[in-house]
Amino acid sequence: MNVGPSRFWIESYTPAQHVDFVKTAPYGSWRSPITGVMLTEGSVLSEPSLDGEDVYWLELHPWEKGRIVLFNKKDGERAREVLPSSFNVRTRVHEYGGGAYCENRGTIYFSNFTDQIVYHQEEGGRPAPISFNGLRYADFIVDEKRERLIGVREDHSDSPHSVVNTIASIGLRDSSTRVLASGNDFYSAPRLHPSGSRLAWLTWNFPNMPWDGTELWVGDLGRDGALTNRKLVAGGLDESILQPEWSPRGVLHFISDRNGFWNIYRWIDGKADPLHSRKADFGRQPWVFRTSTYAFESEETIVCSFAKDGVWHLATIETATLKFKPIRVPFTSLEYVKTHQGYAVFLGGSPTEPTSIVSVKLADGSWKTLYRPKVQSIPRGFLSSPHHFDFKTARGKNSHGFLYPPRNRNYKAPKGERPPLIVVCHGGPTSAARTERNLGIQAWTSRGFAVLDVNYGGSTGYGRAYRKRLEGKWGIADVDDCVNGALHLVRRGRVDGEKLIIRGQSAGGYTTLCALTFKKVFKTGASYYGVSDLESLAMKTHKFESRYLDKLIGPYPEQKDVYRERSAIHHVDLLSCPVIFFQGLEDPVVSPSQAETVVRSLRQRGIPVAYLSFDGEQHGFRKADSIKRSFEAELYFYSKILRIPLPDRVAPVPIENLR
Repeated sequence: MNVGPSRFWIESYTPAQHVDFVKTAPYGSWRSPITGVMLTEGSVLSEPSLDGEDVYWLELHPWEKGRIVLFNKKDGERAREVLPSSFNVRTRVHEYGGGAYCENRGTIYFSNFTDQIVYHQEEGGRPAPISFNGLRYADFIVDEKRERLIGVREDHSDSPHSVVNTIASIGLRDSSTRVLASGNDFYSAPRLHPSGSRLAWLTWNFPNMPWDGTELWVGDLGRDGALTNRKLVAGGLDESILQPEWSPRGVLHFISDRNGFWNIYRWIDGKADPLHSRKADFGRQPWVFRTSTYAFESEETIVCSFAKDGVWHLATIETATLKFKPIRVPFTSLEYVKTHQGYAVFLGGSPTEPTSIVSVKLADGSWKTLYRPKVQSIPRGFLSSPHHFDFKTARGKNSHGFLYPPRNRNYKAPKGERPPLIVVCHGGPTSAARTERNLGIQAWTSRGFAVLDVNYGGSTGYGRAYRKRLEGKWGIADVDDCVNGALHLVRRGRVDGEKLIIRGQSAGGYTTLCALTFKKVFKTGASYYGVSDLESLAMKTHKFESRYLDKLIGPYPEQKDVYRERSAIHHVDLLSCPVIFFQGLEDPVVSPSQAETVVRSLRQRGIPVAYLSFDGEQHGFRKADSIKRSFEAELYFYSKILRIPLPDRVAPVPIENLR
């Protein structure tokens, strides 16, 4: 829905009733309780799983230099750290990782980030290695019958340019390895039949990414562990299959977008039947391994999550009757759905509550928080609520986003003043804006900025056709959507057209740089490890994304001219507004040289520019110091460029050519 004037501004002009004095101050200059330090204090949860009634999960700790910690919580007990503090549970398969651990009857199997070795730890014991260096593993499962792990293996032993991906096993007693499936470019999601006699898995080849087209295969496992009688079940070049799962009785289920949306299917008598057809996505973009949007509570009941208009919901599907029953829970983001007898466990978040581990009783829909990360409590009078926002864009299409108005219960703006707008471009670009509590957004809105988090064409959560809008149009369709979303708000008098900002990370940084270079709408912006040179990305990035641009731009080098045409690095003479750059010096995806080249050009041409680089950071900042410094530097930069007074002292950042 479009956001009308009264709805948009009600939060910023209606402070909480118990506040005695409301100050008048310009938008962007409001004193906020959300500091740069607070952005580093909360842990980030991921990958909850169940071992009987025991709950496991991972936490990213910025204050431990980005270490990922494995936790466990037994019923009625406090959460505890499972592994010694010298271990960091993270795999580098596909570089983005995921699926770095699994549990089985109290024993933990995990990949350690530093050496990429797989370890196991029995309850009460110490970690012991079971794999060898040079081989990376992810998404592993336990094959109890044959005393081994089965997972995705990535072999970098020959050279970084000849990486080999397979489905392989590791013996739990002797560390022996065996390749079970090979020959294709990528593999994921090995899933064992309840009897241990069959294996399902996904595979795909260049130039596809897993959201473009994958294949679901099934094979028989003999006593010796070999994989035979392989059969293609579903998928192809133009059908994306996600998350194969066996029901308790051995019926294969999976997610497919063959009807235009990621819906759940089952394979019976040689054909795939939909369980519930709906114009909603029941799957998430598989950037990482082991995503889980549905699970079997029993043979008769599936618990599932799905996205509609960018917001996630929970439901059950009865497999006998195909009855679909929504479960009303106060969460707008749901991930990693797991089940046990009579209840479901998942990561749930909302605009006002941090993402936590939640349990829902299926009988009556009642829910409780099993674990809430330690985060600072922020009064609701400082938290802005997102509104789903539709707007007209290029080629007569509609695009989407989430609009956050300024909100601070202690302030109001001078009469007639409009706020600066920050347009946020999410990464990916095949990803989506999220709606759980995000202090990175609230830090801006509580200071008096409006924020538009754009789900530009190519984003997930709106079906396959919406995802495909970006094919051949990256740097065009996404830029048009960000520009048109901002201009829509300017035309309606909701934001200050002279104070438009755009910012983004990774692929969002590419969109940011293209918008600042090729359009004259935004006055300034911030690029976090953003792509400025598409040729460099195509030639030097890691294997998983090395052919990603074939779909987004075109095959290289056949369309080299298009790559250069859409790269800001080749058109720096058109970039004439101030920009601040943030870059990890160990980034394997976007090399620091990309940012440094653009910075040199702006410096030489007398345009205000700032550049901050961070030792030990890769593609995405994980360290507390980096997160805090980058936010404060960005805030300081905007205050100087847009001449917005700051109520508190912020550590300055050197801005070259600032007059």
